Amino acid sequence: MAENYGLWLEKKLAELEREGKRPRLLLQTCCAPCSSYVFEYIARAFDITAFFYNPNIAPEAEFDFRMAELRRFLDEAGHTGTPIDCPAYDPREFFDAVHGMEDLPEGGERCRVCYELRLRRTAEAARDGGFDFFTTTLSISPYKNAAWLNEIGIRLGEEVGVPYLRSDFKKKNGYKRSIELSAQYDLYRQDYCGCVYSKLESEKKRAGRPSGNV
Repeated sequence: MAENYGLWLEKKLAELEREGKRPRLLLQTCCAPCSSYVFEYIARAFDITAFFYNPNIAPEAEFDFRMAELRRFLDEAGHTGTPIDCPAYDPREFFDAVHGMEDLPEGGERCRVCYELRLRRTAEAARDGGFDFFTTTLSISPYKNAAWLNEIGIRLGEEVGVPYLRSDFKKKNGYKRSIELSAQYDLYRQDYCGCVYSKLESEKKRAGRPSGNV
């Protein structure tokens, strides 16, 4: 039977609140819209550092704009002072990881490799920074495979010695709430995941040509 990651997180939040603990959490963030509900939901229980590691995003101007929107959202939504760790932009890390998978459809093995790339860097940064947990905002998207994200995160957490905060942020109407918050703060909502391949898929869809799932 598949684990209910949303329920697991609910229990963990309740446990932390009962104990009066505020662990340090390194949160891999992909964009402001996805981060909006996640911060609203879990900031009450964690001291969060946003980790904007996304070498898949292209072009660099898109990367910079998404980063700026994340900072603006955090400031305007009352999370002023939240640290943001943003490793230098290096798309070669992504292209090297997915070499040979360029023609695979969105949502398949190329995406899984991308999940692992970003979560591994996050796990290592959490270990090096003395964090208590790490996780990602990615599971808020209905286009992301939450089971894969949790499987990868749990395994990497065991490797580095920092627990992965199990989650499925689309639960409890999380995705719907992220859309509401995006409208409230006038956040830029991109029409592709981030990589050049998802951008091409999105362009094909808009043009009415056959494409994979974005």
